[in-house]
Amino acid sequence: MTSLPTTSSATKLGLVIDLDICVGCHACAVNCKEWNAGGHSAPMTDWNPYSGTESHEGDDAGAWGVWFNRVHTFEVGEAEASRTVHFPRSCLHCEEPACVTVCPTGASYKREEDGIVLVNPDTCIGCKLCSWACPYGAREYDHTDGVMKKCTLCVDKIYNENLEEVDRVPACVSTCPAGARHFGDLGDPNSDVSVLVKERQGYDLMPEMGYKPTNKYLPPRPRRDQGGENDAPVSLAALAAQAQSEANPNTDGVGGALLRWVDSVLSR
Repeated sequence: MTSLPTTSSATKLGLVIDLDICVGCHACAVNCKEWNAGGHSAPMTDWNPYSGTESHEGDDAGAWGVWFNRVHTFEVGEAEASRTVHFPRSCLHCEEPACVTVCPTGASYKREEDGIVLVNPDTCIGCKLCSWACPYGAREYDHTDGVMKKCTLCVDKIYNENLEEVDRVPACVSTCPAGARHFGDLGDPNSDVSVLVKERQGYDLMPEMGYKPTNKYLPPRPRRDQGGENDAPVSLAALAAQAQSEANPNTDGVGGALLRWVDSVLSR
């Protein structure tokens, strides 16, 4: 079995993902696929990518392929307290990765200098032990190449000196339109990502497993359904009617009625 580094650097490169503002657009997954199709763990092969072109026992086999980053969507809470949470999932580059210690060939390994967990395709035998050991489902088996693949934190991009420094971030981070993904050194308590985790009470995924993931998640903020000095619901129509009555106290007008209708629709 594979051993973890006996000495480790203080540097722990990883991601911080803000679940409060992730919109589930899948741009991170798509750009990850685009960059890594020719990168460190390329290719990221697909089978029946558009569905309907292949079948298994007469049924549509569906679309399958290798993805380093996947976005899941959940409905949480009940009634008025319910909300939609989009949950991006990829390798968490754990401090104590079980996927590494179960590898019989040393193909899965953890880098000493920055804590990134990688797979050497030349020595991987595709036994899938790492995928069984990973509780986060972060390993992807490439049926075409017969090897395991996973998120590399775009190691060929973040250290690429031919790129501007601002561009030396994982593809998923650079493409996020909502700014929900952050990259940096989580081993440095003064780094921007570490400060963000502390301020927003970021957390580990499944900490009870003891794998100490480097990547952190920022929880969704509580819903703000009310406002005003007395926590009374804010009504657009009421504000508009008030402004209109102050301007012309003798008329209501079509504008006020229209705004009341818009407010009723938005308040459902």
